[in-house]
Amino acid sequence: MKPPSNPRSGILLVDKPQGITSHDVVARARKSIGTRKVGHAGTLDPMATGLLVLGVNNSTRLLTWIVGLDKEYTATIRLGAASNTDDADGDLGQRVDAAALAAVSAEAIATEVAALTGPISQRPSSVSAIKVDGTRAYTLVRAGEEIVLAERPVTVRAFDVLDTRRADWIDLDVRVECSTGTYIRALARDLGAALGVGGHLTALRRTRIGPFTVDAASGLDADLAPAMLEPAEVATTLFAQVRLDAQHSADLAHGKRIPLSVESDRPIAAIDPDGRLIGLVENIAGRAHVLVNFPPDTRHEEGTA
Repeated sequence: MKPPSNPRSGILLVDKPQGITSHDVVARARKSIGTRKVGHAGTLDPMATGLLVLGVNNSTRLLTWIVGLDKEYTATIRLGAASNTDDADGDLGQRVDAAALAAVSAEAIATEVAALTGPISQRPSSVSAIKVDGTRAYTLVRAGEEIVLAERPVTVRAFDVLDTRRADWIDLDVRVECSTGTYIRALARDLGAALGVGGHLTALRRTRIGPFTVDAASGLDADLAPAMLEPAEVATTLFAQVRLDAQHSADLAHGKRIPLSVESDRPIAAIDPDGRLIGLVENIAGRAHVLVNFPPDTRHEEGTA
């Protein structure tokens, strides 16, 4: 008989190290916490570091509302050659000569960075996880197929050049705030193309997802179970809240449309008298319509080996 799994639900902020996949992080979190039910709100490439938001047990239901939040990154863009993966993990194309690189002025960089800021149309990297006829694009590329994905609208709210280093390359340390679905690798590619010298990403770190920052995240070497955030804490950080009495809490948990005075065009977090998240609801004509419920955590036995 396997030991009982950890029934506790919560949201976990993890600082992903370089060189492992996001799925590796999930696997290690499962082992550390003692449960199989762990999901994530958006992956990071193996070369990238920074914030991963994990949902544990019933709190995986919250991930739907976290994955679409704005993101913030710091990155290093290298100008002087393109890459077939738009980053340093791929094969570099021909490098431009020193004269062409020297001709790229700070003013030209600023102009093209500004052109990539705001609402833009972006072609995702061909090695992204976007599916093409049911298969991930990166799988097709690694099998030798040439993939050109359709452009899509994204918003780059900030694209700041923090430092510029000139030697054999031009390396730009940048900070980017963007909508979900924005590819920083694609920004590097497009900036290099606009400047006529090619560009690719050499470092990437996700520093924020919505209100959650990497400064509050745990390393993978930590005991992760105590680091989980309570579902109610997360939900009330993201949404307006309504505090319910015991009767209304029970009614809502059973799907009844209880009276609701809180107005919001986004979900509303319903909290019971003990501070537990009952569900996310929307106000329709003064009644709470349940978007998703969060049952109490219940310990159970795993099946036999």
